[in-house]
Amino acid sequence: MSRKAGIEAEKNAANFLSQKGYRILTTNFTSRMGEIDIIAEKNGRIIFIEVKMRSSSSFGTGREYVTSKKLQKIILTAQLYMQKNKLTNIPFQIDVVEVQGEQFTHLENVTL
Repeated sequence: MSRKAGIEAEKNAANFLSQKGYRILTTNFTSRMGEIDIIAEKNGRIIFIEVKMRSSSSFGTGREYVTSKKLQKIILTAQLYMQKNKLTNIPFQIDVVEVQGEQFTHLENVTL
């Protein structure tokens, strides 16, 4: 997957989430711990979203590429974002959006 295709997938995922009532706070948040593709808010909760694009499921689904190591990096980066923005008393969760062509699959509250 090219970087351009990845950026387009993240943009389309952000539009998809906006249509579902999510308020996009930022995209491509980067820290020394890692990167989070989309950070959004819905129902008083901060949601950190990993976008995974696949042209087909021949080599597995996007969710299969969100390993426990990747999830740990997302958690550390999310905690840093929460501290930096003084949001430590607000609940948060981690979601994954799989993008395959024009189809989106939204997996909510992914855990280890």
